[in-house]
Amino acid sequence: MKKFKVEIMPRDEALDPQGRAVKGALERLGFKTSDCRVGKVVVIEANHSMKEKDIQDMAEKILANPLIETYKVTQL
Repeated sequence: MKKFKVEIMPRDEALDPQGRAVKGALERLGFKTSDCRVGKVVVIEANHSMKEKDIQDMAEKILANPLIETYKVTQL
């Protein structure tokens, strides 16, 4: 089996209400931050015939919304 990690983040120009909420909570606890963005990580166990390009296709078609998110695929 092969493992791939897909990291999905909101684009810099996209609103990130979840990131804003986390930033506010951190600041209320005394942690000063200049910014906070919240994304997601998907780990996929794939059969040996799958390639990184196949995982990128998955990311583009279903895992990430390319209009408001970026993604990065890494083989583990």
